[in-house]
Order: sequence, then structure tokens, then C-alpha cells
Amino acid sequence: MVLLDLLGRRWTLRVLWELRDGPATFRELRARCDALSPSVLSARLRELREAGLVAHAEGEGYGLTARGSELGEQLVALSAWAERWAAD
Repeated sequence: MVLLDLLGRRWTLRVLWELRDGPATFRELRARCDALSPSVLSARLRELREAGLVAHAEGEGYGLTARGSELGEQLVALSAWAERWAAD
């Protein structure tokens, strides 16, 4: 339930989705997430770091940890399922 609470917060899944292909700086993430405010992005990144799903490396930006990448694989599968569901 804790994971579902975290993932259910506004913009959390989008941030994880945007990091699936590699690290991004704060500014890059904000640009990719359209209307996301800096304060909300900061809060989501802090929560994801505390959960061990995202890490920050100086000069590289934010990226998924091994556990975050593992979750990302599940999100890709869920996305494929959702596309099939939407088509029906």
C-alpha cells in the first residue's frame, strides 16, 4: 500500500517514466513534464530518493536506481496492458 500511495501522487509516475531512458537534470525533467511546478518536482524527487527509486549524481542529474529500473520495467508492462485495454 505504501508503494501505491507513492505512485498515486500527482506527477510521480510521469517523473519515473521520464527517467526510464536515462538520467536527466532538474531543468530537463521540468521541461519534459510540461506544467509541473518546480516545488512539486522537488517534492516528488525527494520522495522518490527517500524511497530508493531515484538517485542524484552531480553533473549527471537524476536517474533511476537499480530498484527504480526494476519498477520501470513493470511500468512498461503496465503501459502495454493499458494500451490493449484502451483499444477494447
